[in-house]
Parts: sequence; C-alpha cells; structure tokens
Amino acid sequence: MMSLARHIPQGHQSVVEGRFKEGRKAYKGVELYNKTLAILGMGRIGGEFARRAMGFGMRVLAYDPYLAASKAKNMRVELCESVDEAVKQADFITLHMPKTPETTHLINAERIELMKPGVRIVNCARGGLIDEEALLAAIKDGKVAGAALDVFEDEPPSADYELLSREEMVFTPHLGASTEEAQENVGIQIAEAIRDRLLHGSVVNAINMPNLDEDTLKEIGPYLSLAEVIGKFASQIGPKQPDSFRVDYVGTVSDIDTTLVTRSALKGYLEDGLTSGSANYLNAPALAEDRGLRVTESRPVEACDYTDLLSVTIGNDEDSVTLSGTFFGNQPRLVRIQDHSIDVNPEGNLLIFENTDAPGVVGALGQILGKHGINIANMSLSRNQVSGKALSVLNVDSGIEEEVIEEILGVEGIQSARSVIL
Repeated sequence: MMSLARHIPQGHQSVVEGRFKEGRKAYKGVELYNKTLAILGMGRIGGEFARRAMGFGMRVLAYDPYLAASKAKNMRVELCESVDEAVKQADFITLHMPKTPETTHLINAERIELMKPGVRIVNCARGGLIDEEALLAAIKDGKVAGAALDVFEDEPPSADYELLSREEMVFTPHLGASTEEAQENVGIQIAEAIRDRLLHGSVVNAINMPNLDEDTLKEIGPYLSLAEVIGKFASQIGPKQPDSFRVDYVGTVSDIDTTLVTRSALKGYLEDGLTSGSANYLNAPALAEDRGLRVTESRPVEACDYTDLLSVTIGNDEDSVTLSGTFFGNQPRLVRIQDHSIDVNPEGNLLIFENTDAPGVVGALGQILGKHGINIANMSLSRNQVSGKALSVLNVDSGIEEEVIEEILGVEGIQSARSVIL
C-alpha cells in the first residue's frame, strides 16, 4: 500500500536508470493520512492490517460477513454491511479473503464503477479475487489510480499480460509469506495447532468454522454446545415452515461476541432437516437464507433469574416456539419451553408431552413406556396452575417409536406428545 501510494518501485527504477530529476517530477504520490481504507476480509491478516493502518491515521472500514459488530467496535473499525458499501467510500482497498465461488471476481467492473475516481487497490490474498481485465480497463480510463498485486489469476503472468506494461501497477511474485520468520513460524503454528487441539480442544484455522484461539474458545465454548443443542431441540418441536429464527442473550452472555454462538444454534437447528450435506458454522447462514429463514440476534433488557440465559425462538405468522437454556455450574440445562419453567438435562432421548393436570395421566403414560421396555431416567414437570395445563419432559434410555407415540396420544388428558433425539 505504501509503495503504491508513493510510487516507490517506479522511483527506484528512475534512479537506477539515471532519470533522477525526471522521476522526481513524475512520481508525485498521495499520503495515507486521513485517507479511507476498506479492508475486505477481517481475519487475522485483515485485523493486523487495520491496526497498522490506524498508525498512519487512516479511517478504516471493514467488510466481513463473520465479524460481529461488537468485535468491530473493539477493533475500532467501521463495519460495513456489504462490499458495495465499503468500496464506495474507499481511497484504498485491500483484500484478505479466501477464493471461493462467492469471492471470485469480488472486484469486478460493476464494483469498480461504484468506487471513487483515483482509488487504489491491493491484492495480496488470492489470485482471482479481482477481475484483472476489468482492472486493466479501469486503469486505462483513469478510474483506478493504481493497483498492487502479489497474486494473479494465472501464475506466473504470461509475457503478454497487459497490466505488466502499466506504470500505475506495483507487482511482487507472490512474496506475501516469503520471509525467514514466516516460514519458521508457519511450521511452529502447525505443531501448536495440533498440540492445542489434542490437549485443550482449541480450534484454529479449521476449514469449516471461523478461527478460535484458546482464550476465545474458553470464553464461548460452553455456549456453543448449549446453543447447538437448543437449536436441535427447536427443530424437532417447532413449526415446520418457520420464516424467522431469533437468538436472545440475557445476562453476562450478552457482553461477549456471540456471532459464532448464534451460528451454532442455527447449525443445530438446520442439520437435522438436511437431506444432503451438513450444516456447519460457515454455511449455516447461507442455508438459512436459502430456506427463507430470517436470522436475528437480540439482547433484551429484562429481569432474569439466571446469570446467563440463551433463548431460541423459531416461528412464522401462525405459530412459534421458544426454548431457553442456561448452566447449572458447568452443566447445560433447558429451563424454559414456551411459558413453562422446567429443568431438563438436554441430551439423549427425550419424550415431551402436554396434558391436563389431573391424577392418573402420568401413571398411564408410564405403563405404556414400561410395556415397551422404555426406562425413564429423569422427569421434569411444569404446570401453569392446579388442574390446568402441564408440560413434562422425560429423559429415557432408548428411542421411542412412532407407534408408541400414537399409543401415548390415546391416553385421556394427553394433548400432544413427541420424541426428541439430541
């Protein structure tokens, strides 16, 4: 970026070729101070770039679909909702994304048209993020003042690669990680990643989830498993065609970066309903969007009986279900189903049923389970009033077949019953 702003390679070459005075006149640059930088991709490298750019007094915009607003605030960057929003405002643009079908030609003719005249673009990430033909056209007509490329769509670039002839360009031969320190550190990091996974459960640089260092994992790790199991529970008792998926955070959990926690709840909700493939932390939002499921987070200010409360609500205009969970010590517990307070260990095979609060109902259900060899490990019951409506959840030692559910529904006073597998 600095070489591009001040024409460093061109200036060097003018001195070497004996064009000192000519070069001094020709290569007037621009300052980084008070310029706006858009960083597309705020992983580890994008984050470090932001920190260094601020040292030059730059205003830093960031686009990253996996960056939470709270984390962006901590990093002192302005989070943009779209690539277009970021590039429209930028004097400099730098890319730090992987190459995927979604990011290929992320910078194309249409996006260049949105940019300020005189914008400068840097790509040290992956070749193909920029449509290089569109870049060449924008360089020729002056829309783009210059670009710096360490990576190319085709490496090495061919002899007739027209951008090579443009003085506005700065090139390096894929040198991004080519330092003695980087080569040594990458070997160390691989060894440390394997060690930390085996000894501590830390996950860094996984291909199916955003990076988690040990401190972050320690902070949010328990919430990931709680959120996933609540999402999975909701998928089995909620409406079949919901259009909204909301996760509410109350208590101390509302102070942390919950982006991955929400994704974990979404992952749990989606994976049971997939006919092919699987949901993970990265593809869950896209799968939800494909289903027309609107995903939101909220942090309601309300009185709470628990230090932390995580709630998932799924629904549509006609029906919805809300499940809430927390921790008793280190143990995850389901503590609310709709308006029923309850205490459920959310694992294994469960039976959830609603019934009129009357003598003999639970006994009759127990007889049916006993007849089919299904042992009850634990039971939690909640009722809204004496002789009103009761909701119960049973932990059982084995799965419950559909014909057993049908038999349970035949018991007088039982209004609904379903099996849940976590």
